[in-house]
Amino acid sequence: MSAFSIDAVVVGAGVVGLACARRLALAGLETLVIEAADGIGTGTSSRNSEVVHAGLYYPTGSIKARACVAGKDLLYRYCASRGVPVEACGKLMVATDETQLPKLQAIWDQAHANGVTGLAWMNPDEVRAIEPEVACVKAFVSSTTGIVDSHSLMLALQGDLESAGGMIAFETPVEAAAIAGGGIVLTTGGAEAAEISARIVVNAAGHFAPKFLHLLNGFPAAHVPRQWYAKGNYFSLAGRQPFSRLVYPMPDAAGLGVHATVDMQGRCRFGPDVEWVDSEHDLIVDPRRADGFYAAIRSYWPGLPDGALQPDYSGIRPKLHGPGTPMPDFRVDGPGVHGIAGLVNLLGIESPGLTASLALADMVAAGLGLPPADTF
Repeated sequence: MSAFSIDAVVVGAGVVGLACARRLALAGLETLVIEAADGIGTGTSSRNSEVVHAGLYYPTGSIKARACVAGKDLLYRYCASRGVPVEACGKLMVATDETQLPKLQAIWDQAHANGVTGLAWMNPDEVRAIEPEVACVKAFVSSTTGIVDSHSLMLALQGDLESAGGMIAFETPVEAAAIAGGGIVLTTGGAEAAEISARIVVNAAGHFAPKFLHLLNGFPAAHVPRQWYAKGNYFSLAGRQPFSRLVYPMPDAAGLGVHATVDMQGRCRFGPDVEWVDSEHDLIVDPRRADGFYAAIRSYWPGLPDGALQPDYSGIRPKLHGPGTPMPDFRVDGPGVHGIAGLVNLLGIESPGLTASLALADMVAAGLGLPPADTF
């Protein structure tokens, strides 16, 4: 087993881990990403809607709200500077019956409180003029919501990291870790097992993040959250694409509802729903769930034909809450929270984590005492 020391280790090569590693490397730190899988973004980062969120829903002042609003602007700038495919296609937030109007108004109010711009009310006739297939009693459009090619984004982040001298070690699972004088020692497995001493460790491991803390000898148990798994299933549309922008119904308790998205290739997908499961490896889409999708989609697209939905893919949200409990904020737990110098834990980073990734990286850097930087 080899042994070496390094300035910083980031655990996890998803979009947030890559953004954090890039930020640390650009600050001049010798940075290594360790990833258990054989490539970047194989978990939550590759199994989402690829939506660039505007920041409509999240409580004012929360990490989700601040990181989403700031991250959206950073993401559009970054994609433009790196040639990453992205499009501010806009989205319609729709109320499909009168009982939903107070909730629609509350989302509008929350969005304004969060500093979201580019919002406009629309009546049913105005909605039909831009999206003839959509039925609603009232809606508003969010013009800064968009879609991004998430894999191209992660490749760009990886490229920046490596250009700044950083590295990624794939197929390198963490098998043990311990707090030691002046840093953290990680024992990794894989083909080239190693003992790595790092002054800074950023835990951006998604579903593995709480498990990493269980492995970290000396870490206070009170700061280790329970992990829950909420599976989101997606169905794709066979046939003509009916929408030119995203269409979102009212959110539910654990997600944003079965919404319609388009991707950079113009394909239409619906989802995700919420299915509580016991493992992050439960990724099979049950075709029988289509019945619930048809009902949900037809509330805003009555013209959805029978037999038009086909199972596509699923993803697992790394939840910090279970069924029937309130949705918590993201956790960016630095030394000021848990008392361990040089350690930052990113916990419960579900939606809008993709949008927020660059802003979360800046938060991590600030929490470690690194100076602000324009990294474009």
